Amino acid sequence: MIRLFKDMYLTNRFFASFGVIVALFALTQGWPYFFPVAQGVLGLFLVAVVADIILLFNPNFVISCKRNLPKVFSLGDANEVRLDLISSFNIPLKLKVVDELPIQFQKRDHEMSFDLIAQERKTLTYKLRPVERGEYTFNNVNIFASSVLGLVEKRHKKELKMTVPVYPSIIQMEKYGLLAMSKVSSFQGIKKIRRLGHSYEFEQIKNYVKGDDYRSINWKATGRRHQIMVNQYEDERAQQIYTVIDKSRVMKMPFEGLSLMDYAINTSLAISNIALLKHDKAGLITFSDKLGATIRSERSPAHLRKIIQALYKEKERNLEANYELLYRSCRNVIKGRSLVFLFTNFESMPALERVLPILRKINKLHLLVVVFFENTEVNDFSKEVPEDVEGIYLQTIARKFVAEKQRIVQKLRQHKIQTILTRPEDVSVNTINKYLELKARGMI
Repeated sequence: MIRLFKDMYLTNRFFASFGVIVALFALTQGWPYFFPVAQGVLGLFLVAVVADIILLFNPNFVISCKRNLPKVFSLGDANEVRLDLISSFNIPLKLKVVDELPIQFQKRDHEMSFDLIAQERKTLTYKLRPVERGEYTFNNVNIFASSVLGLVEKRHKKELKMTVPVYPSIIQMEKYGLLAMSKVSSFQGIKKIRRLGHSYEFEQIKNYVKGDDYRSINWKATGRRHQIMVNQYEDERAQQIYTVIDKSRVMKMPFEGLSLMDYAINTSLAISNIALLKHDKAGLITFSDKLGATIRSERSPAHLRKIIQALYKEKERNLEANYELLYRSCRNVIKGRSLVFLFTNFESMPALERVLPILRKINKLHLLVVVFFENTEVNDFSKEVPEDVEGIYLQTIARKFVAEKQRIVQKLRQHKIQTILTRPEDVSVNTINKYLELKARGMI
């Protein structure tokens, strides 16, 4: 009996009906002939409530629920959660499902309402976008069921406590990996770079397909087969690709819920995966005031998992980056000339000039690509039409910051350092395009 009252809830329809009955009783004080009518209505109401309770709290009928989660969530992506419901009731039900989400999402109103016919199976899906790495704990699923009368609700509490880790974006890694390895050139975002030079090994002769270079046509094979045949070359392999991530305070700036460091982490995972798919070696270095993860470049089958685990554990630090430490790490960890992607952020020319001598030293040893970020909010504000004098003043300051970023790009390129200035949401695509471009030109 205690459990019955614990899981029973009176609905708005119950209170509305009860309010009508109270009003009828109030009216019968002046009209005693209507008192029996009010009693009859109250009796019918009580019978309906009892019938509703009997229908919903019959121990032979239950609603089962199972929550299905992916093994890991991808940081910054929409991850699908599925709830499978099965009703053993012989009557149609109105259901309201409240899933207790992890505290990181800060959602207290996540509910789904729908109708369920007798003995129906139904699958509910919804998507969640995590913006922090770590473990996320899902708690109970609460199902509030009511009949067509709608006077009483019964709560079915399903204890489905589950924990899922949020890793750097596996979804983006797989998507960009497929695009980069595809022979089709019409995908949006990833550019198919035309090969330059002759630093490629001959692989085979194949039929011509749209997008192949006309200069690679094999005329002898074409004459013999009476169809266009082209020589296919494969890229040089076993080149070293390192991603270096600055974990200092300049990378804590948030855009659309993710910090700049999280954007860099997702991109590092994507570019490492593509490098391994192209038979190159992938490595990782993270640093701030002290050295973080250091993974030497390899291309073994388990190497990508090692990189994922290292990126999963990284945290931002509130101190300045030590670029002298980075230079010593590059000398000690990276053996042989490599392609090095440095993910950092510069907001002013003095910030660049403090570290430019070290960047030039690293660029002499390796092919350095500095990846830093546009301030999208400042960029958008600089393009707005000001409405008053204060707006003109603020827009002038914003345009100054935008111009400062372009000066930083020019300064780096002046010293023959490859540079990518990108919006945070485009960093993966732009970095992959730069890797494909440098590889196509034989610069690695």
